[in-house]
Amino acid sequence: MRFRPCIDIHDGKVKQIVGSTLNDKSAVENYVSAKDADFYAGLYKDNGLKGGHIILLNKAGTAEYELTRAHALKGLKAFPGGMQIGGGITSENAAEYTDYASHVIVTSYVFRDGIIEEDNLKKLLAAVGREKIVLDLSCKKVGDEYYITTDRWQKLTKVNITYDNLDYFAAFCDEFLIHAVDVEGKQNGIERELVEYLAQWKGIDITYAGGVRSIEDMKLLKSIGKDRIDVTVGSALDLFGGNMPFMDAVKFCRQNE
Repeated sequence: MRFRPCIDIHDGKVKQIVGSTLNDKSAVENYVSAKDADFYAGLYKDNGLKGGHIILLNKAGTAEYELTRAHALKGLKAFPGGMQIGGGITSENAAEYTDYASHVIVTSYVFRDGIIEEDNLKKLLAAVGREKIVLDLSCKKVGDEYYITTDRWQKLTKVNITYDNLDYFAAFCDEFLIHAVDVEGKQNGIERELVEYLAQWKGIDITYAGGVRSIEDMKLLKSIGKDRIDVTVGSALDLFGGNMPFMDAVKFCRQNE
C-alpha cells in the first residue's frame, strides 16, 4: 500500500472540504491553508511521494477556476512528473498538463446524461495515451450498490461499480482514483464495504480516498484491501489542521511496502 498525497484547491486556495457539500456557491471547509500548492508539492517531492494528485474544485469556465488552475500549475511545476491533476480535464486540454503532470484525472468528461460517453473516452485516449490517464470513479452508495458520481461528486450516474465496469474502464486508463463520497472529508473512518469489494478485483492500480483519520484506519485499509489499494489522506493530516502526523503516514506506508 502506497501513500498518495493530495492537494485540493478551491477559489485559489489549498483547502480540505467535506466532499458531499461542494457546489457552485459554497463548500463546508475543514481547513484553508496559508501556503500555496507549490509548498505541498515540494514537500511531497522531498519525501519521494510520487503519484499524488492535485484536484481543481471550482467549476470549469469560471473566474474562480482560472485562479485555481494557476495555483495548480505552480504545484505541478514544483514536482515535475510527480503529481497527477484533475478537474475540468477534457481531450481538448489534457495535453496542456502532461509536460508537468504524470497523469490527467478525468470523470465528468466521460459521462453524459449519467451514462458512459465512449466517444469522449476514445478522444482522451488519442489525446494523451492510456498511460497518462487516471479515471476518477468516485462513488456514493445507493441501496446495496455504489454509483459513480460526476460534476464534483454532485450528480449520480447510472453506472455502478462492478467488476465488469472496472474491466471496461481499465482499457482506457493507467489507474483509478476512487473517493468514497459519503465519508470524504468527515474523518469518521473508511468505507469498509467499498474497500473490501475493490480488493477482490485484480486489475490496474487503485487509490482510495475517504474517511481515513488515523494509522489504525490505514492498518485496516491495508488489511481488508489485501495490500492492493493505495491510500490518500487529507483532512486528518496535521498538514491540513488534523491530528495525524504526516510523517507517521509516510513511515507507515514505507515500512509496509
